[in-house]
Amino acid sequence: MSVEKSIREKLEKAFLPAVLVIENESGKHAHHDEAQGRAGQSGETHFRVRIVSAAFEGKSSLERHRAVNAALAEELAGPVHALAIKALTPAETA
Repeated sequence: MSVEKSIREKLEKAFLPAVLVIENESGKHAHHDEAQGRAGQSGETHFRVRIVSAAFEGKSSLERHRAVNAALAEELAGPVHALAIKALTPAETA
């Protein structure tokens, strides 16, 4: 399974998002040693996530980021070198 697909499945399961956009930005970082060392030629090391979920209601930005990081702990310990997160509630997007 691709890293991007794994990220999508885990975030969908954990947060039931109204919106989930995952951008693979690995191509912008292909020259980094970390990118080559972690994922070799997979091209799946750097991601940007925009997630909108009611699960974030009443949570600070830090709590939201920690929750996303916890859901993706396996990926962050392995192939993913960088993950930019924008986690919002539905009200914040209205």
